[in-house]
Amino acid sequence: MSNKEKRGKVWLAVGGLVKSSEGHWLVVKKRYGGLKGKWSLPAGFVDEGETADEAVVREVKEETGIDCVVKGLIGLRTGVISEEISDNLLVFLLEPLDEGGLQHQENELYEAKFISPEELLQEKDASIMLHYLINQNESSVTKPGYDGLNPGDQFKYSVYKLFF
Repeated sequence: MSNKEKRGKVWLAVGGLVKSSEGHWLVVKKRYGGLKGKWSLPAGFVDEGETADEAVVREVKEETGIDCVVKGLIGLRTGVISEEISDNLLVFLLEPLDEGGLQHQENELYEAKFISPEELLQEKDASIMLHYLINQNESSVTKPGYDGLNPGDQFKYSVYKLFF
């Protein structure tokens, strides 16, 4: 079964906006898909048995080698592909624990680097979402995550988090 078949017709993905201490953004240039050859956020699909915030930390680590902590939820990109597939991406703000050790996943990415938002705006190969995020940056409100809550044992949650 291919990954596409496994995901079915409702996709849940995550993307991480990783900001360095100097305010530079971690971006990757993909080797595949609709964003091939474009700068975009490190991103990937949520796996079974993990929360979206765990998935974004894993994906950033897999793609770039950078360990991060989630600072909050920025927002949602949602769309429908070919009038059939519900494609959803949760975008999180992350803080790198160590900015050294940057490397990129050779089979998926051409490159990964920290770049200033001002430079990214000049990049013709930056994704439309990056341009949008840069222009919204000052007005955006990040929703922090809360855990340790239990909506009731009847639901049998092993992990339950709110981002409001």
